[in-house]
Amino acid sequence: MSPAPGGPGGVPEVAAQRPGGPQPAGAGSNGGPPPADSAKSYASGARVLSIGIASTGIFTFAYLATASHVLTPGAYGRVSLCWAVMFVILSVIYRPVEQLLSRTIADRRARGLHGHPLRVPALIQLGFAVLFLATALALRPQIEHNLFDGSSALYWILVIGVLAYAASYFARGWLAGHERFALYGGLVFLESTSRFLFALAVAVGIASGQAAVALGMAVAPFVSLAVIPFAFSRVRLPGSARLSGLPAADAAREGPAHAAVEEAAEDLSMKVGTGFAVAVVGIMLAEQTLMNAAVLIVNHTSGRALAGFVFNVLLIVRAPLQLFQAIQTSILPHLAGLEARESSDEFHRAIRLTVFAIAGFAGAVALGLLLIGPFVMTTLLGNKGFHYGRIGLAVVAIGMGLHLVSGTLNQAALARGRAKLASIAWLFAAALFVAFVASPAISSEVTRVEVGYFVAALVLCGLLRAVYRRGPAGTTTAQQATAAAGGIG
Repeated sequence: MSPAPGGPGGVPEVAAQRPGGPQPAGAGSNGGPPPADSAKSYASGARVLSIGIASTGIFTFAYLATASHVLTPGAYGRVSLCWAVMFVILSVIYRPVEQLLSRTIADRRARGLHGHPLRVPALIQLGFAVLFLATALALRPQIEHNLFDGSSALYWILVIGVLAYAASYFARGWLAGHERFALYGGLVFLESTSRFLFALAVAVGIASGQAAVALGMAVAPFVSLAVIPFAFSRVRLPGSARLSGLPAADAAREGPAHAAVEEAAEDLSMKVGTGFAVAVVGIMLAEQTLMNAAVLIVNHTSGRALAGFVFNVLLIVRAPLQLFQAIQTSILPHLAGLEARESSDEFHRAIRLTVFAIAGFAGAVALGLLLIGPFVMTTLLGNKGFHYGRIGLAVVAIGMGLHLVSGTLNQAALARGRAKLASIAWLFAAALFVAFVASPAISSEVTRVEVGYFVAALVLCGLLRAVYRRGPAGTTTAQQATAAAGGIG
């Protein structure tokens, strides 16, 4: 039987059965840890990372809240705009490489292979950074005057911060792939606390002005890298068989999966790595569109006041997505490892448990908003002259749950080598959302955004479920049917 073609992570998915062939030394197939240990590691890692990211969210809120009190409205507006622009850019150009590293390293570790392909991800990351720098330099007059009202300090903080985060996100991918979630949590915690200290310095009178507050955005990624020496101090080779050292002649005697093992031992190719990264860029662009396009459209058609109100409504989505990053970060290497070991039952079980947890959380949020949503939103965010509709808020909460489920199915698709199909699903859902919000389908713009978000999230969830049910890339029709039978729904 011929080996299955490679997936986007650079490690091919093997259609041939492995049980009949020899297994590397170790408790699990292909040299990985046994499923129980893997599940325990995933659960523990998700908990640790949740604490780190929750703390990060608190300090991030404290940074913005402190900045809003110590700066004039105009200065705070420029700083918050710099913040928003920076993190949209980071999500789009750096998260793909983080996920590429996470998936590839976890896959190779599960197969018992030594050495992890860093050259290609590093070159892709460098390419994204250089592209950003060239664009930023070419558009400097427009960025300085149109976004920052002539502030060159904010312009250079944006440029330096984005470039510095290239190393920070690369480190995140490395840590996630090695399932070093405590250090990953420490990295993002150091980042958020160091940034907050700059706003605090202005609050207590040590410094002053918007540049001093914004400088924290450029310094934070450098501080976050302080965890890297601790990461390398504990690096050790896995105890499984030294598969990566097998010559081709020896690998040829290792059963029907030998070609996959041989190819997996090779370095990640630029074509495969770039294909994965580009697909995830599409996913990140689509997600940012779901989060921000409605605000921009309403700002264009009805002004900043209503756009600000729409932004507040979508905070119901933003806060859970921030916390869900912990699960997204830990579940991808976990699923990639399970896929490499062909632990399909554990793979489906991890997806089901995550989906059930999300459903319970989203249902509770929707019920709460249905009962006291308008009161809570007005109390926390102030009266902006517009009315929060309890049904609309509950609809957004259900859409948020579908969005989180989509994120889980997306990580499963990436782990199974379906990055391209996942990207198409995200881009289609984002285009549908923009078209719905921009159309006069519903007279109330706020209701149109609420319903449009729910519809787009529902469509996205359905499309990614279909991608997930296709099984690993390169599987036969019969194997896809078997994978679908074990999946959710």
